[in-house]
Amino acid sequence: MTSPISILLVDDQQLIRLGFRMVLEAEADMVVVGEASDGHEAISQTAALAPDLVLMDIRMPGLDGIAATEAIVHEHPQTRVLVLTTFDLDEYAFGAIRAGASGFLLKDAQREEMVSAVRAVHRGDAALAPRITRALLERVGPSLDADTASAASVGRSPSIADPTSALTERERDVFLEIARGRTNAEIARALFVSESTVKTHVGRVLSKLGARDRIHAVILAHRLGLADDDALPTES
Repeated sequence: MTSPISILLVDDQQLIRLGFRMVLEAEADMVVVGEASDGHEAISQTAALAPDLVLMDIRMPGLDGIAATEAIVHEHPQTRVLVLTTFDLDEYAFGAIRAGASGFLLKDAQREEMVSAVRAVHRGDAALAPRITRALLERVGPSLDADTASAASVGRSPSIADPTSALTERERDVFLEIARGRTNAEIARALFVSESTVKTHVGRVLSKLGARDRIHAVILAHRLGLADDDALPTES
């Protein structure tokens, strides 16, 4: 039997943590292993509990969610962070994405949206709507680390190797699907392969590109000119 997704809740408001706990623990495949009320406590609790996922509030007194996310991603790369925000274009939320979060969720999200986002991030997908992906490319793209920024310069400088040259033909197909914001299940349907095969390819793609996560890969693809906004799925 597959172990449930272990979750650490981080929010400075106890009632919000309680509400999230009730929603998440109603799901058979999720368990809340701890709570924290600020960034410092989030870091220490992550170290102690090793959760699969941290549901992280952004605006907290003391150490905020951005700094906490950066520390957790750096010190515990196996733990994914899903950040919480009040506004879908909150600059703080974009800051958390730059810090390494795997997506963000509105605090007023519906129950199904929340549990779907948790499952998506846990399985390696990014919890970002297409509209948010476009905004992310505009705001986060220029802030990529130096290595990725250099790699993204391919085509402008003949001395820089194409970072996608190490990909097999199938891996390149998967990379382009990632760039379109598609989930593993959607990629599997598009390429007529199993979801487990896609998961394997995604891992290899990220490793070969030196991309931290799917969001990083999306940004890289757009900066390389391998995908454009028209390729992104539209929201219904």
